[in-house]
Amino acid sequence: MSSRIISAGLRALPVRSAATATRTFQTSAQRLNTVAAAAPLPARKPVGAFRGGLFGFFFGSTLAGSAVYYYALQEYKTSNELLTEDIYALQHAVERLSKYIGTLEEKMEALERRKK
Repeated sequence: MSSRIISAGLRALPVRSAATATRTFQTSAQRLNTVAAAAPLPARKPVGAFRGGLFGFFFGSTLAGSAVYYYALQEYKTSNELLTEDIYALQHAVERLSKYIGTLEEKMEALERRKK
């Protein structure tokens, strides 16, 4: 009984021919040429999550390492310049002290000669 109802329902549906079932598109010849002339995009190889994460980790580590290197290099240069300035200041102070001691020794020798 159910097969009779289904078959009767199918007969009631309008039947379309193959010509009416196809869609018709109308485009200009220029548009067809540009689409046909365009090269297809190359197939892109997907990057897995593990490979992408590993690449990102190494890239970030390299970037951070280079930033730390240049920061440490700049600090080293600054401290080296300060140390050099301090060494020159100490050298100048030692020279002044040595001249002062030399003049004191000369004065002491002159006083000893007078006493004799």
